[in-house]
Amino acid sequence: MSRELSNLRKFVAPEILFGSGARKAVANYARTFGARKVLLVSDPGVQRAGWVADVEQSLREALIDYVVFTEVSPNPRSAEVMKGAELYEAEGCNLIVAVGGGSPMDCAKGIGIVSSHGRHILEFEGVDTLSVPIPPLILIPTTAGTSADVSQFAIINDESERVKISIVSKSVVPDVSLIDPETTTTMDNFLTACTGVDALVHAVEAFVSTGSGPMTDMHALDAIRLINGNLADLIRHPDDLQLREQVMLGSMKAGLAFSNAILGAVHAMSHSLGGYLDLPHGLCNAMLLEHVIDFNYRETTDKFKVIAETLGVDVRGMNSAEIRKRLMQRVVGLKQEVGLGESLGVFGVHRTDIPSLSAKAIKDPCILTNPRKSSRRDVEVLYEEAL
Repeated sequence: MSRELSNLRKFVAPEILFGSGARKAVANYARTFGARKVLLVSDPGVQRAGWVADVEQSLREALIDYVVFTEVSPNPRSAEVMKGAELYEAEGCNLIVAVGGGSPMDCAKGIGIVSSHGRHILEFEGVDTLSVPIPPLILIPTTAGTSADVSQFAIINDESERVKISIVSKSVVPDVSLIDPETTTTMDNFLTACTGVDALVHAVEAFVSTGSGPMTDMHALDAIRLINGNLADLIRHPDDLQLREQVMLGSMKAGLAFSNAILGAVHAMSHSLGGYLDLPHGLCNAMLLEHVIDFNYRETTDKFKVIAETLGVDVRGMNSAEIRKRLMQRVVGLKQEVGLGESLGVFGVHRTDIPSLSAKAIKDPCILTNPRKSSRRDVEVLYEEAL
């Protein structure tokens, strides 16, 4: 392969409408796609918060027919995807709208895949396994973290194997993402912290990924800056819409970065952990982050130096070992500021679980772009350190 060809980078993104009130444009976009009947995907928590009714009202006012599907768990299960796809078919829908966090959005992507391919969702694990386009997809995120609304990832829980599978394809990048900071006002502080740290991990992993490039780097660094500068303040002042907007913007940029550069060992290990214990994804990432940074540091010291600077560490006059130490301290400090200081052991992970967790993590597509090649034993050691 020529040098020029190996440097080619593609960048995919949905059409994005960003800002307060963006969710109210849902009917205009649905009409543009020729909506006959919309499948509106969400979950009970988001429904209770009132955001589903908000979207329903927009569709009703535009005289667009719809049906609601809210049987989605916090880590969406393959059976729920299949049930949603059945409803999509039975109701004669031709467009999907999801409102919620990563779970309803990933479930909606899964429903789209099943409805266009007619096969079980678990058959699509891996990279570029889709052969036909999915129905038009409009996503409205209500958390500032998962970035499912801009990414080419769908993460589904295989409940029989107790593992999360990753489906990576341009086909699951939504057509439109309506990113409205107002929708995050109903998150509690714990969810704000989990999703915010998830976004930070997206940005850090994308920046050091072997798939990174100039287009993803600028988004990743901006995301780190925005989240570092605003997340802890948002936890202290949850009613500040300006802070919400900044964290939401950081989350979006992190999503654009990782969707195109892919991720690394934190996410590979987190998917295994989340499928096994059904814990919040951002919490899993938080507990693993500094251990994976420590493991990867020697492989790409220059990039980690830039991350340290972006996190506000004054690295002048420091050698590589000192920068590494200060970077780890800053990451741990930020986690503690937002209330996520626990280790895996607190949540019931035992040494005896580690071989099984590692066997699943090493098969996750995200491990392929980790800057340092990782063996199963490497992953086991990282889980042990995180206990």
